[in-house]
Amino acid sequence: MQIAPLQTVSAAGQTAQVGAAFPSLSFSGPGELDLFGEVMPTKPQFEGPIRPLLKLTHITIDAQVAQLLRSDSPHALELNLSQQLAQGWTRYFEWETLIAAGFAVVALVAVAGIRRQSYKKMARTVGAGLVVVTAVNVGGVLLTASSTPQVLRSVKTLDDLVGADPLAAPPPDGARPLPGVQAVVIGDSTAAAVGNPAAGTATALDKACRRSTESYGADLAMVNNWNVLNLACSGATVQNGLLGVQVLGDGQVAPSQLAEAQRATHAKVIIVSVGADDVEWSIMTRLCVASAVCNDKVSSAFFSKEIGDFTRSYYELLGDLAGLPGSPAVLINQYYSPFGADLRCLATYGINAAKEKVLAARLGQLNTVLAQGAQTFGFGVTEPSFAGHELCTADPWVQGPGDPAPLHPTEAGELAIALADQQALPAVEKLVPAPSPSPSLSPGQE
Repeated sequence: MQIAPLQTVSAAGQTAQVGAAFPSLSFSGPGELDLFGEVMPTKPQFEGPIRPLLKLTHITIDAQVAQLLRSDSPHALELNLSQQLAQGWTRYFEWETLIAAGFAVVALVAVAGIRRQSYKKMARTVGAGLVVVTAVNVGGVLLTASSTPQVLRSVKTLDDLVGADPLAAPPPDGARPLPGVQAVVIGDSTAAAVGNPAAGTATALDKACRRSTESYGADLAMVNNWNVLNLACSGATVQNGLLGVQVLGDGQVAPSQLAEAQRATHAKVIIVSVGADDVEWSIMTRLCVASAVCNDKVSSAFFSKEIGDFTRSYYELLGDLAGLPGSPAVLINQYYSPFGADLRCLATYGINAAKEKVLAARLGQLNTVLAQGAQTFGFGVTEPSFAGHELCTADPWVQGPGDPAPLHPTEAGELAIALADQQALPAVEKLVPAPSPSPSLSPGQE
């Protein structure tokens, strides 16, 4: 069992390896799951001392998988995953049996040679020994792990393997609907406009999320006379912020942005800015600054894992957005490039042309995932351009190292994002102007 190779299976954009964990002394318990290097027990329980070892090695979601997720038969993916896991387990023990038989042949030939048996008698000895070894091996597996294939066939998603432990969202204030909202902004610190002035009437949650009155959502509200609900929060990821609740540094808990967005029952568009915190962009940047090079194998592997995890979460978000009541239009914002050709002002911080090239390439990977997902689900997508106004230019639209929120947009940068969204919106959905000239910029200003 220790020598038998793990069997690779692929389903629903997920690649896993299936094998057996080291035998346990107990007669029932969980299997072992290696989730990108993090080992944990499986949620399903298995009978017998031999239990499966599952290693998740890769996640990618392409247009074909996304189409199946949106089809009328989503159970096809679930069935495929469960069948693949069960078949991988069966193939693993087929290999294990062959390896056991190979060792048996070597041992039996050696015994026959020591006894100086004839070739005919040696063949009979080896044949009888193989039958016994195979029967014992197959019988042992049936006795110690007979229920495993059935349990694996019940696994439909990764959540079935690892379980879910979502934080309970605090109930919204009466879950009062907001029919007067025309547009909703959900996302991270870019959408919250971190580092820019906050409203004097900001709520405690507005302050904890570092929302600003100079966000691109506020600019769109002003120009179009819309009532915009800005739910963005600094540090938000897809799972912790948009789909689930977000625990903030001061102990506050921000409710799920998507759940809050559904209170805007007549909203015609939802604008989304997400992904940078999912791929730990700030950490990647700091690692790049501190390292001699940015494309070392460690940071490259780390980013590859993060972008894979984000892809799966992002498509889950897109599926939920596609199923929102009222079918509002959705516009996905890609990320601007904060760096230009002139990097002299960043030289003291360790950023050079080679490092900038690596960071730009990784940002491009993130934007590619954002664009492909939007196009797959038929959503709008826009990429704001800060050309001529990057860091080190005379009029940067990006906050520098000495500003409150480095690499985040300034007020002018937020306006540039708003202009890019404004140009994209007519192609996404024709919006109805708000009846009131006073926009609402945050949940605390309803």
